[in-house]
Amino acid sequence: MHIENVALIGLGAIGVTFGNQIQKHLPGCLTVIADNERIARYRREGVYSNGVPCEFTYITPEEKPKRPADLVLIAVKYGGLQEAIEAISNHIGPNTIILSLLNGISSEEMAGSVYGEDKVLLSVAQGMDAVKVGSHLTYQNMGKIVFGDAQPGLISEKTRAVSDFFARAQVPHEVQSQMKRHLWSKFMMNVGVNQVTAVHRCDYAGVQEGGPYQKQMIDAMREVLRLSDLEKAGLVEEDIGYWLGVLAALSPEGKTSMQQDVEAGRKTEVELFAGTVIRLAEKHGLDVPVNRALYDEICAIERAYCK
Repeated sequence: MHIENVALIGLGAIGVTFGNQIQKHLPGCLTVIADNERIARYRREGVYSNGVPCEFTYITPEEKPKRPADLVLIAVKYGGLQEAIEAISNHIGPNTIILSLLNGISSEEMAGSVYGEDKVLLSVAQGMDAVKVGSHLTYQNMGKIVFGDAQPGLISEKTRAVSDFFARAQVPHEVQSQMKRHLWSKFMMNVGVNQVTAVHRCDYAGVQEGGPYQKQMIDAMREVLRLSDLEKAGLVEEDIGYWLGVLAALSPEGKTSMQQDVEAGRKTEVELFAGTVIRLAEKHGLDVPVNRALYDEICAIERAYCK
């Protein structure tokens, strides 16, 4: 199995970061799926990564490519996930591999329910400090894509093929043989850092040092830790320490995607984070007051600008 033909949907911070890296090192292998309105805007305004224009090739969801993609990367926000899953249909063939780079623990299941679980590898993007304003993306740390098979301990031919492709494209990556646990671990971190920085608009600096914002972040993460026991995801207290180390290495001026959404007056992914925590907590009869409070605060912020 050899990956040569890649389709990407979503040109937010993650999509631009890794899409540009692929296009730069393997020119011509990447196609960006977008509707006509978005394509017109991208061509009119350009798409920039650290001040350099990105040279993307575009295709609409309705257009039929010459052949199915070997690899499809989904990098949209949670609110656009269902639409994105439908939009990639013309690019899916018998041997297509799908990576969903969204935060959370549900996007792979959604894609797998449409195209088959055998096509989907579990994946997350982590360690990036990108900030996207309009058509301009800036970052100091690109981060990496962590991925692997749903079955613990397995490293399949598909996983090896994706690793080989990322190596050729110089995309920082890590193959993880305990991917469900890692997915939950990243979810735990995002539940804390995204929501707290969104509520307080404090950049990474606000949660990198001891103080009330970092404490609230850790308390929100500990509620996910308790849920992971009930969902048999296998998280431990040391996972929180791991993510505190990751956050400490990021640029203090960097901003989470949810903070950027709040500052831009956009719909956030609160349903993906606190919303998921609350739904799972209700399933297990667990109290999650920190995430309930964050959920209420973020929804109130959204209502103030989404009238």
